[in-house]
Amino acid sequence: MSSLLRRSAAALVSLGFASNLPAAAQAQCPTYLTQWGSLGNGNGEFYGPFGVATDIAGSVYVADVNNRIQKFTGTGIYLTQWGSSGLDDGEFDAPLGVATDASGDVYVADSGNNRIQKFTGTGTYLTQWGSFGHGNGEFLAPAGVATDAAGNVYVTDGGNDRIQKFTGTGTYLTQWGSSGSGDGEFYSPFGVATDAAGDVYVADYGNNRIQKFTGTGTYLTQWGSNGSGDGEFDAPSSLATDFDGNVYVLDYHNYRVQKFAGTGAYLCQWGSFGSGDGEFAFPGGLATDIGGNVYVTDGENHRVQKFGTEPVSMKATSWGQLKGRYR
Repeated sequence: MSSLLRRSAAALVSLGFASNLPAAAQAQCPTYLTQWGSLGNGNGEFYGPFGVATDIAGSVYVADVNNRIQKFTGTGIYLTQWGSSGLDDGEFDAPLGVATDASGDVYVADSGNNRIQKFTGTGTYLTQWGSFGHGNGEFLAPAGVATDAAGNVYVTDGGNDRIQKFTGTGTYLTQWGSSGSGDGEFYSPFGVATDAAGDVYVADYGNNRIQKFTGTGTYLTQWGSNGSGDGEFDAPSSLATDFDGNVYVLDYHNYRVQKFAGTGAYLCQWGSFGSGDGEFAFPGGLATDIGGNVYVTDGENHRVQKFGTEPVSMKATSWGQLKGRYR
């Protein structure tokens, strides 16, 4: 998968919760809870799982390089699947990113087919958009996909070094980015996530950094450089946010997850190379759920690992804030 990631597979090319936790508690890193999956083509088996997302019900969706999406409960019980290899509606060629919206619909970055496909949470095909190219609404190996509270969809167009923004039905809205290492420029952007405030975080894979923007593409800040120290990266591939606005980054070649404040301040990390509990071998995707748990697709171990922290007392606010959490 490393070659697939490089150049964004260019060869194929809070929740609205209020938290009063002290800073030390918010910096707590999740610990290993459980895992599921093994190598294979059967139900609940994987061949290089990549993208992962959760929905409002706590279900987990995994994009499998077997050209299918598998759906599980939050504890790994297999529920259903859809997809096969091909170009038709509901078929895939290397699905990478996956995201959900507040209605429970599922968006898949069908990278090899240069399109986004939209499904219900049970796999019924709804619509699609995109084709190969460099124009508005065209893609060169789209890799990451995320939604915001308004139902907008953000796509990392890796081969074109840009982010494109659409409505939930695929109408093109805007874009930003170009090739480079300056502010707002990208080298193979991969993962993308949003927070409750509507800001957008991008894993700038080739530049080994995270960039933060407003929902319309205005550059806000960045953090990271190449390395293996705290806050450094070696090919960040995926990211997600939590209720408190913290950002989790999957540091692909360092075989770890790093946790940051929304401003980029380093908080903690976990993971190392291996096949044991809490170890990774080329992890690809990362997602959080409403309980604050973190799910990681552990690609070459052909499994999903789940991490969590001790439960804390939170109070819900409005549904409008709630729906901004699911992406």
